[in-house]
Amino acid sequence: MSEAPVILVKNVSKSYGPNKVLSNCSLSIRHGEVLVICGPSGSGKSTLLKCLNGLEPYQSGRILFEGTDVGAPDTNLPRLRAQIGMVFQHFELYPHMSVIDNVALAQIHVLRRSRAQARERALVLLDRVGLREKANAMPANLSGGQQQRVAIARALALDPKAMLFDEPTSALDPEMIGEVLNVMVELAEGGMTMAVVTHEMGFARKVADRVVFMDAGSIVEDAPTEQFFKAPSSARAREFLSKILSH
Repeated sequence: MSEAPVILVKNVSKSYGPNKVLSNCSLSIRHGEVLVICGPSGSGKSTLLKCLNGLEPYQSGRILFEGTDVGAPDTNLPRLRAQIGMVFQHFELYPHMSVIDNVALAQIHVLRRSRAQARERALVLLDRVGLREKANAMPANLSGGQQQRVAIARALALDPKAMLFDEPTSALDPEMIGEVLNVMVELAEGGMTMAVVTHEMGFARKVADRVVFMDAGSIVEDAPTEQFFKAPSSARAREFLSKILSH
């Protein structure tokens, strides 16, 4: 592929005081590519993901989204974040608003859609994640898996060019994980550019084009999925995989 990457990360480092959480990280994600980021807890995966759309500042290096410098002082971050949807571990829905209003809100404020347009688009997306019949429910009356699917619909409502998922199933009961992963598989198969931090190795194997393995704030490995699972080049990745795949 000769096209420029949608997301380009060059030598990014980040510290909290003396504690270095990212060390010289570089990667790229091309249009329509699904990248899974894995590694042990505390390896910097979620921090790196949040740097991609400016939710976390970084001290050195560059992150470009379609050529826009995420860390530049004059970058319009709200506009940028509308183009890079983000789904969190804890669903972050507004508890006082119905499902349909959760999905409509940012469309009205960010995209300046009318309330009627925003609600119409929300219904289409709720249908897509299998929750149209829950449009008027309140988040508290939904299961965790349903709340996470609403969160995905809300991110999609801004018509993003890429989607970031930060451990989207780790707060869910086992029987709910599949319903969220199914929606993500459909997104990937539809050509959505995605970066996913997850421990769900079955999902990674099925959907990812590439796997990035992190440890202690560094990218240890960045390989095509099949290669990563069959023959990881680092001892650290081999050890991680043997532990996680034996469960």
